[in-house]
Amino acid sequence: MLAVFAHPDDESLACGGTLARLADLGASIVIFCATRGERGFVSDPALVPDGNLGLVRTHELHAAAKILGAREVLVFDYPDGDLRWGRDTELETDIIQAIRTYRPDAVITFDEDGLYWHADHIGVHEQTLSAVGSFGSAAPALYYVTMPRGVMRRVIDRAMAQGWSRPQTGFWGLTPDAFGIEAEPPSFGVKVGKYVARKLAALACHQTQMGARNPFSLMDENEAQQSLGLECFRRAPFDGVQEDVLEQLSDCE
Repeated sequence: MLAVFAHPDDESLACGGTLARLADLGASIVIFCATRGERGFVSDPALVPDGNLGLVRTHELHAAAKILGAREVLVFDYPDGDLRWGRDTELETDIIQAIRTYRPDAVITFDEDGLYWHADHIGVHEQTLSAVGSFGSAAPALYYVTMPRGVMRRVIDRAMAQGWSRPQTGFWGLTPDAFGIEAEPPSFGVKVGKYVARKLAALACHQTQMGARNPFSLMDENEAQQSLGLECFRRAPFDGVQEDVLEQLSDCE
């Protein structure tokens, strides 16, 4: 399974439970991260004493990938914030090369909405779609991951009920209703209830983005299961691609 995303933390937020479940089933997981996230938020300046956020986030990604059970992590140096308008043909070429090298049965990336209409995420969606499509009938299965509408709103509301204050900047400053709004309906969901703890542990590795005290950390086990226990996907409509690899997980825990 090749998971193609834009920044460190995308892999854990979007489908960390599914990646962990696949790894436990024996799948080789390769995470492809287009940038080092050097223009991201810093929750605590002490976490980045030399100012090199990209390096710190790369270390966070490797720590999260280890928890999720990934076999390998590929981190590229495309400029954070410029994936949709920058060297897009080079990015597509790198994705094609990764597919040729690892010969995945399936590829996971963002849906058209980029989870919450993040331009970098949409750029990765576009370039991954083009890269996979270039293989024609030999293309691996391509799956788009999306977040169910209302999930982040519930997470935020529960945290605020416990006295947490939403910041104005950074990941938690995003409008929670942007997640999943106008996204294409998913065609199936993967139950990841047994892997929610791993997903949260992986997210906690991305401390520069999540912060030490964040809405995920304030959820009890039951709340986490309800909000994060299902990860939703849509199959790209290619003809002649390999069998429905990921759908096989949709009917069982």
